[in-house]
Amino acid sequence: MEYNHFHSFGQDEELRRDELLRIIERSVQQLTLQELEALYYDMSTKNYIHESI
Repeated sequence: MEYNHFHSFGQDEELRRDELLRIIERSVQQLTLQELEALYYDMSTKNYIHESI
């Protein structure tokens, strides 16, 4: 019997995204100001951050 995994793909992807966001958030909270500034600069230059004025 063949099992179809496609019915829950969207949900699995969403759960994985949430998990990754939690891991990243915990890690970022522990960075020093200097490390945060370096991360910000790196993300800005790669256009991962788009600030609205």
